[in-house]
Amino acid sequence: MAAQTIDRDGPRALVDLLARRGIDDPRLLAALAAVPRDRFVPPDLRPLAWRDMPLPIGQEQTISQPYIVALMALAAGLTAESKVLEVGTGSGYAAAIISRVAGEVFTIERHPSLARTAEERLGELGYDNIHVRVGDGTLGWVEEAPFDAILVAAGGPAVPPSLRDQLAVGGRVIIPVGSTPRDQHLVRWTRLDGGFREEDLGEVRFVPLIGQEGWEEEESEAVRPPPVVPAPWPFEAPGPRVGSATTALVREAAEPFDTLDAVPWGSLAERIGDARVVLVGESTHGTHEFYRLRADLTRRLVQDHGFRIVAIEGDWPDAARIHRWTRGENPGEDWRPFTRFPTWMWRNRETEAFAEWLREWNAAAAPEDRVGFHGLDLYSMHRSIEAVLDYLDERDPEVAAVARLRYGCLTPWETDPALYGRAAVTGRYRSCEGEAVAILTELLDRRMGFMERDGEPFLDALQNARLVVDAERYYRIMYRGGHDSWNLRDRHMYATLKTLLGWRGEGTRAVVWAHNSHVQDAAATEMGPQGQVTLGALAREDLGTRAYRVGQGTDHGTVAAATEWGGPMERKDVRPSRPGSYGAIFHGAEVPAFLLHLRDPVREEIVGELEAPRLHRAIGVIYRPETELRSHYFQASLPHQFDSWIWTDRTEALHALPVPTDPGVPETYPFGL
Repeated sequence: MAAQTIDRDGPRALVDLLARRGIDDPRLLAALAAVPRDRFVPPDLRPLAWRDMPLPIGQEQTISQPYIVALMALAAGLTAESKVLEVGTGSGYAAAIISRVAGEVFTIERHPSLARTAEERLGELGYDNIHVRVGDGTLGWVEEAPFDAILVAAGGPAVPPSLRDQLAVGGRVIIPVGSTPRDQHLVRWTRLDGGFREEDLGEVRFVPLIGQEGWEEEESEAVRPPPVVPAPWPFEAPGPRVGSATTALVREAAEPFDTLDAVPWGSLAERIGDARVVLVGESTHGTHEFYRLRADLTRRLVQDHGFRIVAIEGDWPDAARIHRWTRGENPGEDWRPFTRFPTWMWRNRETEAFAEWLREWNAAAAPEDRVGFHGLDLYSMHRSIEAVLDYLDERDPEVAAVARLRYGCLTPWETDPALYGRAAVTGRYRSCEGEAVAILTELLDRRMGFMERDGEPFLDALQNARLVVDAERYYRIMYRGGHDSWNLRDRHMYATLKTLLGWRGEGTRAVVWAHNSHVQDAAATEMGPQGQVTLGALAREDLGTRAYRVGQGTDHGTVAAATEWGGPMERKDVRPSRPGSYGAIFHGAEVPAFLLHLRDPVREEIVGELEAPRLHRAIGVIYRPETELRSHYFQASLPHQFDSWIWTDRTEALHALPVPTDPGVPETYPFGL
């Protein structure tokens, strides 16, 4: 990892941010500035220590988000004499903060290794009014009861009776509760002379509270997301209260447009400047306005700013079919592009209209000014195998015969390559990695001769061979769990983009079309602290400010999506944004559509106002409104995700094209219509 630096202005910036979010206790703000959060995180995460976000510390636990620590401490009404019980020591950070504003802190951790490390760290830092022990936090600490306040950093099905019993009269329990480990509200229970008073402080999502009076280990495991899906942060703070000042600032900083034909692209182009790569995202894979706006911006960049590559989150051989058609070629291929699920993602009227425009542009352009249309993704393993073999059959039949034998290892899995991955990982079928790599090596060894003779057809074959190598690895890694499959996919996409830029030559500029989840900076979301990378983060790491990221979002309307993987496309209603989310802020600004610049903003204050992590929605090819919070929302810091943001308050589903079933349909259009 590159040399790291700690943000020395971090404590002041954090305190300023939390003060703007309503943390108004001077003692608490002083504690947040004084406790060295960078000492409580793993060394590789110290550059992120002073950001207002949770960070992993091992044992599937986190160091608490500063805002949530402050919010719970405020809700508990702590004084200098308070005796406090904390359930969930973790790194010890929250206990350290509480110890600066309370008299004595007793903290319980169920993981011995975390408890031991926290106790040693707190001792080294001189926090001598904190007592740590290993145990079941749901049962409390009977020997030290009663407590003036009990703060629980995990979500349970209800307030554990033992904790209620250990409260002093007038004392308060602050705890997330909910009917499942993922649907929770932060509540405050205050003990009165004759009972308890309960108050709801807002919707949250914490790690499950495991213990005799909480959830069982099996129940918490059952709600964890599949390992191949970007996992959510272990908990979410309630969204900052959105007042008129926030929405008024959004209105002042936004550049509104009344129709899709009246977008002020000039201001965005000015900020893009000399960027070599512009990545344009979307918060769904099925929204007409997102595709239309992205295509319009791309036309502007091609016509006025010399961009010569359009690279999409789509399969290489399918996009190559469109690429050749936009160049006026008719290769006579007997297959149709983008017929694999989800067909509507690229097989739609919006993409067709752009392809037709691109064909007209290329017909009138000089050869060096023609624009390529390319796919970055790796799902087309068997179609790529066919493309490699077709190329070698024409150029070198002997090598083609050897390649056909080697690729035969993957042939049994043509209809479902995911089954190959499972069989290879479980040992029921051997890995085909060696065969796939051997064919790529053969092409690389012969590339000088092939390149001089064939040019772009060789590039196509070479990239297809690379795709087979990475796809074979992807389907195996997918069944091992973790984030490796996501990372391999995004690294493959960026490597493909780099290949295209290198092929076209120095100074070539590219526009990338992909989902927000790939375009964004991973470090500004739940993904970064968990070790995931994104296409946008790789571009920024490689190109610096010459990579420009544009995101898109909506509040409500309709979307083209399926209910489950492989299911039919449906036209679904998009629910209005959840309270406290970025979508709710932008909807509350009452500007139907606008551009919002986050790099070189119209109003500098907008970055600070939107910086605190909030809920952010992402809809892919699957949309499940009934479980929207846990299925489609995550925490992010928008000004660090993107350089500019396009908001369209109400949107409609894109217009899918039918999938032809007649192999005799004439090839008059790239989609075979």
